[in-house]
Amino acid sequence: MKYLIKYFIDFTVLVFLYAFVFFKKWRTQGRDSLLVNTLMYAYLSLVLYFTMMPVVVSIPFILDHPYKAMNLIPFIDVSLGRGDFSRQVLLNIIMTLPFGFLFPLTRNKRARFGVTVFFCFLMSLGIELLQPFFDRSSDITDLITNVTGGALGYGLYVMFKPVTFWILKRLKTK
Repeated sequence: MKYLIKYFIDFTVLVFLYAFVFFKKWRTQGRDSLLVNTLMYAYLSLVLYFTMMPVVVSIPFILDHPYKAMNLIPFIDVSLGRGDFSRQVLLNIIMTLPFGFLFPLTRNKRARFGVTVFFCFLMSLGIELLQPFFDRSSDITDLITNVTGGALGYGLYVMFKPVTFWILKRLKTK
């Protein structure tokens, strides 16, 4: 129960941030923009949940443990056969697929492949650099597979672009 309260605090902060900062701004931009930005916000909140939470209650203690350096040998778990590496690689790719799909939509269709992959890289790098402060490990393999997932997500964005824009256009006109 005590551990759940830590997550509850983080989600409460995220809900208040959405309700009092982002919702008002996005609502004035139209229903299509509200939908896309809300989906991206919910997605990033889930990424935060799986990669770093609890955050708020951990901040006072981030320096209470030694910093574990990032593993810089790509796919070492795969080559040594440690753990469930296939599952980890697949989950990291799946985790960033939505980023590759949603990011161009949040940029009002201006984000090209390189920009999307670069921002996916920055998000993943930020997570990997911050995780050790929250007593989690970081790995270069995660960075590589996350960027791969973002690139594949952009491919899905390109494939479904006509359908997606049709839906968003319908939302805008209502």
